[in-house]
Amino acid sequence: MKVKYLFFGVLGFMFQNCTQSENASDQSKSPGFYTMDDFKKVEKYDTHAHINAFDTTFIQIAKEDNFRLLAVNVNPSSYPTVELQQDIAVKMVKTYPDQVAWATTFTVADWGTDKWLPQTLAYLKGSFENGAIGVKVWKNIGMELRDKDGKFVMINDPRFDPVIDYIEKSGKTLVGHLGEPKNAWLPVDQMTVSGDKGYFSKHPEYHMYLHPEYPSYEDQVNARDKMLEKHPNLRFVGVHLGSLEWSVDELAKRLDKFPNMAVDMAERICHLEYQSIKQREKVRDFIIKYQDRLIYATDDWVGPESNLEEMKKDIQETHISDWRFFVTDEEMQVPYFNDKIKGLKLPKEVIDKIYRKNAEKWFPGI
Repeated sequence: MKVKYLFFGVLGFMFQNCTQSENASDQSKSPGFYTMDDFKKVEKYDTHAHINAFDTTFIQIAKEDNFRLLAVNVNPSSYPTVELQQDIAVKMVKTYPDQVAWATTFTVADWGTDKWLPQTLAYLKGSFENGAIGVKVWKNIGMELRDKDGKFVMINDPRFDPVIDYIEKSGKTLVGHLGEPKNAWLPVDQMTVSGDKGYFSKHPEYHMYLHPEYPSYEDQVNARDKMLEKHPNLRFVGVHLGSLEWSVDELAKRLDKFPNMAVDMAERICHLEYQSIKQREKVRDFIIKYQDRLIYATDDWVGPESNLEEMKKDIQETHISDWRFFVTDEEMQVPYFNDKIKGLKLPKEVIDKIYRKNAEKWFPGI
């Protein structure tokens, strides 16, 4: 009797262990999900920030929320000179090497002269020697810059080829803000999100609906695509969802066509949210499918005149709202439109790529 009971006891123990092992295996295969409580625990990058003043508040916010930053230089007339931006970026990187990396830019001030190309190449060489890991090109190419005949100069102009080739050969990432959101070609009252309504109301020079003589939305996107066709080995990150923020279908076409292209989400997560009102599963499926090509970013900035308390409040509210949209399936209200939305509840592995791994892949040295 004792032997029989011992036999069945051993069988029961073996069955229990086997069942526990199978359950553990099944759990290990489950993708798992983050929660709101995980926000500050997870290491993250914001690959699109503008630091135009040596300010510790901006860095402290990043530390509190567990972000590292890519400080991006850019060339609008309202910003400090590119040289001053570089000085600030280099100082930031030296002071906070574990918190900040930087990307340089170049001007088109002497465009059309014999000086422009050698000056630009020399400036980029110096930037790379100072630690720049990428180069930003801005929408002034295609929307402001004109040749001597008054014709708009687009990014696929062959005069840019030596610069783009140099960036590629140097192993750096080209960061492109080329064109504007499609809303820019609509009347303000027909735009989809409040951020665009506010921006183009304040910046009529970029509200293309008011400038039908300028290159069209399609012209802007096509010029960018033609540039990428000429430089298939170039590592390229199209900021603001590559100016294809209005349609995950259109963005998918470009990601399929250009394997060396990724996009950041700076100031365009609201457009993903807007599309999710009616097509939540489509947006979620898109992000999961292209999880290796999407990079979290905000376009937050600090300058000499920034209200630091207001800046901190706005940045941290954005961080939390974005995290809620990506990691939970909660119903939520965002300030960009009136409709309520439901979070996407993306798997952990997707979140880790969007917030960290893709930044490290597409910006080597970050």
